[in-house]
Amino acid sequence: MFLRLVHGVADGNTSELPDLYGEVTDVRHPMATPESEALTSRRALREHFALPPEVRESLPKRTVVDVVVHETADPEVIVAEFAYEFTLPDDSKAKVPCVFVMRVRDGQIIESRDYIDPIRTYTARGGLDRLIASLRKGAS
Repeated sequence: MFLRLVHGVADGNTSELPDLYGEVTDVRHPMATPESEALTSRRALREHFALPPEVRESLPKRTVVDVVVHETADPEVIVAEFAYEFTLPDDSKAKVPCVFVMRVRDGQIIESRDYIDPIRTYTARGGLDRLIASLRKGAS
């Protein structure tokens, strides 16, 4: 499930991703900047993953690298370390480190905490100015 999710995100196949989750779920992005609400249903995940084609096409190409999956004492839970590696317009690379803690039950993700470095994400996507503006707006 984890690999299908992160490779689907990297490949831009986001329309299929909500089906990896349960109807009722609890997905949080604790490091999101600006803060984001918990995604508690497959419907909310459909909205989260919905990207207009022009936005999807404008995102830098990315791949999944440095994957390490840790098994836990609870057979439903995994901890996965990885990075999204972005290829920037000048062909340089930018890595965004991530850690996902997921609970999978009956073949569906029912809970996930997705820790993704927000500064490196905005930088890799060419949106650092948007992040700074958002932070300034939130501070005022």
